[in-house]
Amino acid sequence: MINIAVVGIGFMGTTHYLAAKEVKGAKVGAIVTRDPKKQRGDWSDVQGNFGSGGGVQDLSGVKVYASLDEALADDSIDLIDICLPTAMHRSTVIKSLEAGKHVLVEKPISITLEDADAMLEAEERSGRRLFVGQVLRFFPQFSYLKKLIDSGEFGALTALHLKRVISQPNWREDDSAEANGGIVIDLHVHDADFVQYLFGMPKAVFASGVTNDRGDVSYLASQYLYGPGGPTVSSHCGALAAQSIPFEHGYDAYFERANISYSSVDDTIRLYTEDGRTDNPPIDLTDGFVQELQYVVDALVGKESGELLSGRSARESLLLCHLATESVRSGQIAPV
Repeated sequence: MINIAVVGIGFMGTTHYLAAKEVKGAKVGAIVTRDPKKQRGDWSDVQGNFGSGGGVQDLSGVKVYASLDEALADDSIDLIDICLPTAMHRSTVIKSLEAGKHVLVEKPISITLEDADAMLEAEERSGRRLFVGQVLRFFPQFSYLKKLIDSGEFGALTALHLKRVISQPNWREDDSAEANGGIVIDLHVHDADFVQYLFGMPKAVFASGVTNDRGDVSYLASQYLYGPGGPTVSSHCGALAAQSIPFEHGYDAYFERANISYSSVDDTIRLYTEDGRTDNPPIDLTDGFVQELQYVVDALVGKESGELLSGRSARESLLLCHLATESVRSGQIAPV
């Protein structure tokens, strides 16, 4: 049984805590939060851009710690699940690895490539495992697309357009680039990661965008350039939507013999073939966060390689985000 300590009971910490209840071979043995209200299980103030919030949790049988050090000193804890602001990832990940714990850290791996490299070096030194929660790879609607590419059922995928749009978050105290990387690193990293998961690293990135009054990129339209014969891949991502518009992510995929579209607004996959249209073809709808955590647990007991959530892969996705930002600011193509 893999014993998990969830560190940080905000939106993602709550999401991980609830998902872990559905994972086989694991349990949440501890939580780490400094908030007395959350320590009592009252998470009703937690909110995010999807889901129903934190609610009130029964923490019977769960150890409650006020500091990471307490969880690291607990010999019963196998996996530290870090759901803290991105600016805190480097220090908490390295400290946890050096304490002999395996680590799952929420995406993005870090804000800077230097911090990501330091975390990878700590993983190698410690002999422990570092996983990064690039959960889009496990969302059923997106893993379905991956399966169709791999199977070749509808021929090659010739073009893909990804969409990820939100209003400016009003549920997070600090949404600056210094705290979490801003829109490109915090939000677009999902799609950048999915692109390199599907096709590998591109040859170059080109992006145009909008900057806000702080100078941060708040919207960008990106092209991932694979060269002649490669797929045409684009995305648009940003926080320019009105507060009344719901969070939306999705895609339009163009295969040789079919088109597929998905939008989270109506949560419908539409498959168009020569025979007509099929809405919501049968797929495994297991929650992506449950699948992600199950994969980590299975990797720790030798059932999976763990490479799907490797720190090295997450570092490559972060690099693509930095190149997209560089391209927005320079107006030039950024070679990979």
